[in-house]
Amino acid sequence: MVSSIGVTTCPRGQPGQPSPEVHWAQCRAAGRQKGLGLLYSALVRPRPEYCEQLRAPQGEKDLRVATTCPEEGNKDAERAMAVTILVWVLQQLILNVRVVGDERDEARRDHSSFPGLGSRFGIGSTMEGWSPSEENIIYRVLVSLIPPYGHAFLPELCNPGETPERNFRIRVELVCTCKTEQLVGDMLCFIHHDEEEQRRNQGPSLLQTVCTGSYLDVQKTACRFHQLVKACWVVLPHSRRWRLTMLPCNRSCKFKISRAEEEIIIEIMLGVQQGNSDIFLSSQASEALFTPSTTWTSSCAVAEAKFFERLARRAPDGSFHLRCLQLCARILVGTGFSEYALKTVVMHLLNTTPLSGWHRTHFLLRLDDIMRYLCHCLEEKRLDHFFFGNEKIPEEIVLPPALQRAEPFNLFQHLAQDPDAQAQAMREFTDMQDRLTRMLANDN
Repeated sequence: MVSSIGVTTCPRGQPGQPSPEVHWAQCRAAGRQKGLGLLYSALVRPRPEYCEQLRAPQGEKDLRVATTCPEEGNKDAERAMAVTILVWVLQQLILNVRVVGDERDEARRDHSSFPGLGSRFGIGSTMEGWSPSEENIIYRVLVSLIPPYGHAFLPELCNPGETPERNFRIRVELVCTCKTEQLVGDMLCFIHHDEEEQRRNQGPSLLQTVCTGSYLDVQKTACRFHQLVKACWVVLPHSRRWRLTMLPCNRSCKFKISRAEEEIIIEIMLGVQQGNSDIFLSSQASEALFTPSTTWTSSCAVAEAKFFERLARRAPDGSFHLRCLQLCARILVGTGFSEYALKTVVMHLLNTTPLSGWHRTHFLLRLDDIMRYLCHCLEEKRLDHFFFGNEKIPEEIVLPPALQRAEPFNLFQHLAQDPDAQAQAMREFTDMQDRLTRMLANDN
């Protein structure tokens, strides 16, 4: 299980610290048990110039989490931690790519042409620890975007009155910065300075680079992020032993790193936080056949990751809740059921069943609970979204007021509207039960 990564202040390079090359050599020489911790130590001590003006450095709490070595032999935990480290370092280099080499004159020009990068969160089944597949695993990370100097992000509903509120556009608005110009050096106000002078001193505004009209464009932003990752990769020590292959994806940044017979696929999703909540407007495509490039969809992925992280902290030794979810997810292959629907079922049960009841000794009982709950939802043609209008959400998870007040959203609404679809779902459920029975019998 990989913890989400927070935001705090990054120290500048301190006199007397070993160079990155020396740190890297120490990592290679270290024993396996301490290898990842030292690797992390090396990677978060870049050259002093990389630490200038960082806006998304590593939090002390998460530093302790990330440098805690996984259990011996736990390759999944090692790979997930390595991915988290890699994404963090890429993020720092992307923030500071403008000061690499002889490009210091470009420093101020990039402040306003791309969104700032905020917190990072491991999301999805792999990072939560229940990926049903042992091959083609994708490590997903959501990186939050923050408005650059002189800009503001203003979310707007694509369809006002829509229930639930799922699809948004992010209007980018220029903000007067005349009063703060002295604090940020020669950054000029976009509103009250000559446009030609701005272009010479700090480059174009966000509206001229990754927006369509007045709205932040998902595809343009992802494309720019894609270019920055390629530019930053050559600076990383990883590039000496790993080969980077950028993968096609127009709403996220997806790439593969490989060496010998090993490969890791990483997908970086982009998102804008809704207030101070755990809900983000993400670059993920909506469920519609076509998603406009200026549409950002409301995502609960970070809230879901926090839910499972909370369980991991509280669950007693021998808890099998992730194993139950993983096993049930494997029987979905070839059916019309989504992993998200199954995950929602399990989250409802985890929120109502004492954690002691998820011990390995109750494994079969909990599997039976999951299948019974799913069957009941199919018969009733209703499966409530876990977060919308749920009054039993753990207090550590912060939701926007509108989502807290919302009516429960039915994930099985399509079954209520289409009797044939429900009949097909019931047949598939019977097949899933048989498949689960055979799987358990073979394991025994």
